[in-house]
Amino acid sequence: MKFPVLIFLVFVLGACTPQNSPNDDLMKRIVDNEYFPFVKEKALEVVKTGFNAGDGYGEVWIRDYNTFIELSAEVFEAEVLKENLLVFFRFQGQDGNIIDGFIPTDKAGDGYDYIFSDLEPRYAGHKNTVETDQESSLVQAVYKYVQATGDVSILDEEIGGKTVASRLEASMDFLMEHRYDEKYGLLWGATTADWGDVQPEDEWGVYFTDNSHYAIDIYDNAMFLIALNNLMDLIPGKKEKWNSVHQQIFNNCRKYLWDKANQKFIPHIYLSGSPFPDNFDENKIYYHGGTAIAIEAGLLSRDEIKTSIEKMAENVKASGAASIGLTMYPPYPEGFFKNPSMYPYGYQNGGDWTWFGGRMIQELIKNGFTEEAYEHIQPMVKRVKDNNGFFEWYTVNNEPKGSGTFRGSAGVLWKAIQMFEKYP
Repeated sequence: MKFPVLIFLVFVLGACTPQNSPNDDLMKRIVDNEYFPFVKEKALEVVKTGFNAGDGYGEVWIRDYNTFIELSAEVFEAEVLKENLLVFFRFQGQDGNIIDGFIPTDKAGDGYDYIFSDLEPRYAGHKNTVETDQESSLVQAVYKYVQATGDVSILDEEIGGKTVASRLEASMDFLMEHRYDEKYGLLWGATTADWGDVQPEDEWGVYFTDNSHYAIDIYDNAMFLIALNNLMDLIPGKKEKWNSVHQQIFNNCRKYLWDKANQKFIPHIYLSGSPFPDNFDENKIYYHGGTAIAIEAGLLSRDEIKTSIEKMAENVKASGAASIGLTMYPPYPEGFFKNPSMYPYGYQNGGDWTWFGGRMIQELIKNGFTEEAYEHIQPMVKRVKDNNGFFEWYTVNNEPKGSGTFRGSAGVLWKAIQMFEKYP
């Protein structure tokens, strides 16, 4: 079939004419975003002022430092960042365990069972025993430090006659020796709400008690998987040992924790009974934070990630919350946690935390869902400007709560914006 000359020319010229692609439109929105410059500047301003989690905390916590150490690297010398990391190793237990945080000795008040070390007389340490993420958080933080600064010499630093490299491995050994369940081939901790550090059985809820109910969840195990990947990158000679552990944990997360029928992670596998009523169907709860960390650990396919963000968006709409930082949906009912802050949609029981929502944004970008990531970051960056700060969490009505200089939130948003600016 022959085209008339005019039609042929129109066809060819049309094919060659540049068209605005979806990429071009998204790139323009990223460049023109009214909140990104403010959030980046505010993040740098906040992180310059210290390393404690926020203005409501005196301690430097490893689970927080892990999420803003890259931001800190923008304004502090490597030696300063390294010194904070070394403090955690000076408090490392003989069994390899890692503390949650440290505080100047003269500021250590009542409440915690403080830990002291001859290797670090300036500080008092403490450990929330209901958690199983301190060791994984420290490995991840050291990895991020090396990536941000290029300083691999930290691995050869000697503390109490042991190198940092050997202490990193000892922290992973601790989890396998003291927090590993043989039946399921996964790590365990106390029952908490998603990634939280509060158990339901007592009013404070940060220490194991005779009433604790041991359980397996996705957050602890996904954090461990990420840490193992980081450890094998930092110490390639140990890859043979840890690669098989990684594969086993990975496979068992999929086997026991992923609910294929409902396309979600189950909240808990209980090892000593549940703390909740027998008629309570806990699997109706969708854990946002643990799902985000599972994606970071590579546990979900692209289709499963797509389903996950769609479900998170549905949960946000159903709850009335502002962002996918929503801890979970639905929350645990009133009275299920004795800690008074854990009321429905309070604190870790359905509060809206940018600290984890921002990490989900990062994972969406990494996995090619940049358009969705851009949409879902908007309420997070808007409220930074609206409230002139990075608050710890927000109510279901988007009211700021907790520390107003929460550095973990600053760190994850700053990193997400950096990722947007490198798009496509």
